[in-house]
Amino acid sequence: MAQAVEEWYKQMPIITRSYLTAAIITTIGCSLEIISPHNLYLNPKFVVEQYQVWRLVTNFLYFRKMDLDFLFHMFFLARYCKLLEENSFRGRTADFFYMLLFGATVLTGIVLVGVMIPYVSESFAKIIFLSNSLTFMMVYVWSKQNPFIHMSFLGLFTFTAAYLPWVLLGFSVLVGASAWVDLLGMIAGHAYYFLEDVYPRMTGRRPLRTPAVIKALFADEPVVVARPANVRFAAPPVDEVPQNQ
Repeated sequence: MAQAVEEWYKQMPIITRSYLTAAIITTIGCSLEIISPHNLYLNPKFVVEQYQVWRLVTNFLYFRKMDLDFLFHMFFLARYCKLLEENSFRGRTADFFYMLLFGATVLTGIVLVGVMIPYVSESFAKIIFLSNSLTFMMVYVWSKQNPFIHMSFLGLFTFTAAYLPWVLLGFSVLVGASAWVDLLGMIAGHAYYFLEDVYPRMTGRRPLRTPAVIKALFADEPVVVARPANVRFAAPPVDEVPQNQ
């Protein structure tokens, strides 16, 4: 069993493995009181005035207490982050990292603006960890890129992947979780999907082109497509061309 888990872990692509490892270590560390969540949560005042810039990253690593909800989000993180990195972003590790960076930036920006808007400021002020929202963003992007895959929810009913975010949002509401967290992930996911997939098809321009600085950080391996056997890609030799009689 332990060997199977180790093999499964080693086969994860680099970004998925790194994020999952950091999330588990951070959450376990907080549960054991080795790390204090008070040093991790998103606090713009501490970031600006006390230069605690790590909070812009650590708030995406802590998934609250280790309970069923934690296992639920670890499953989605491991599954959909891995599916995106191995399929949609195969051979494009830098682009996948940039997608996560874009999502984290959008989510942070929404919360910072939200706390300044009357009537909703109190709701946004309660959102101090965005890890669940970033996970939900990945689920949303995957569902948009694989809309026709058939899925089942707890064996109760089936649906296509295009409706997966809405099914999970409804489930969150039923169990009493905050709908804002999932909605933020959907907003960030849709922003990425529109700018990366829809807008380029409409205009021919790609606004989310990955910066060269980020590309330099990752040595992406080219995706090799096997050439079918016995298929010619050049004209046959002259002696093989039939002569007209």
